[in-house]
Amino acid sequence: MKLAIRYVKDHGVKKDERIILKALDNIDIGSYMLADTTYISDAEVSNKLRHTFWLPDQEVEKDDLIVIYTKEGRDSIKSNKSGRKTYFFYWGINRTVWNVDEDAAALFLVGDWSSKKV
Repeated sequence: MKLAIRYVKDHGVKKDERIILKALDNIDIGSYMLADTTYISDAEVSNKLRHTFWLPDQEVEKDDLIVIYTKEGRDSIKSNKSGRKTYFFYWGINRTVWNVDEDAAALFLVGDWSSKKV
């Protein structure tokens, strides 16, 4: 994958909870989905995904950061002194997602998908 999870910061703190991702190459992050799940053992995560966030279509460059806040807010972009950019996105959930130590963040690269209106 060309996108990596760096940190989950301030987990369990509603106003500050966020996850920081880093681009490992120039990519469109719209092919990635983030989910919260739990660990069922030291090395295995559950297949029960409780919340998902499909990253928006956005071209980013290698070493750019993507910050996804759990709370509501307005998406924005900040230019850093290093010349890289930080992209801020908001999940829009009215509570914390990663609020216990057994929680896990899972990042998926989605190749193909389809949908059907029910």
